[in-house]
Amino acid sequence: MTRIGMLIPSSNTVAEPLTAEMLHGLPDVSLHVARFRVTRLDTSAAAVAQFAPAPLLEAASLLRDAQVHALCLNATAACYTGMENDRALVRALGPDSHTAMLALLEALRAKGARRIGLVTPFLDEVQEATIRVLAEEGLEVAAERHFRDPGNFSFARFGEADVAQALREVAATPGLDALAVVSTNLRGPRPAAQLEPELGLPIYDTVATALWGALRRAGVETGRVKGWGSLFA
Repeated sequence: MTRIGMLIPSSNTVAEPLTAEMLHGLPDVSLHVARFRVTRLDTSAAAVAQFAPAPLLEAASLLRDAQVHALCLNATAACYTGMENDRALVRALGPDSHTAMLALLEALRAKGARRIGLVTPFLDEVQEATIRVLAEEGLEVAAERHFRDPGNFSFARFGEADVAQALREVAATPGLDALAVVSTNLRGPRPAAQLEPELGLPIYDTVATALWGALRRAGVETGRVKGWGSLFA
């Protein structure tokens, strides 16, 4: 049995069940979750402090007791606080670790995508910071939609139809290389996978990239995950 460990924000109600659903066809892979406290998502010092290393490392140490084969941060705060935070966490956790955002960047780079469309549930200030951070990583956000929600628990109130509509609106911008849905408490994996043929673009959702990255770290063939988009193919 291959054990996948996920670090998930305490108020996130989407990532765990959707990851389990994506793993349904892999009976030899099990999901194990540890949580750390996150109740809001904005640019205040208090909100950013929720993602300090100490609680993440403590949650990871609990998962280590389960002898997981890979660890992944199933959260996306580095998208607006800076990717160095995720890179530092991975250095601390070891080579079997990954994060949803680092996996997203890895997938986009593997595809050669530079000009992207972005869908998030974030407040204006968080979206603006996200666009700046992605630019630092060599990505141009040429089109975007965001739901202006303070989160984090409330991000889950948006349905798959909301995400699909936002993706269609963003995809109307010509010259995009890919679309990205950023937030692991947003119901993005299914609409991302379903809309790829319609929109003619790869669509990467961060709940899905978290699992993709963790499976790769654990040595599991990602192509075994069926029906969840080109990311896994």
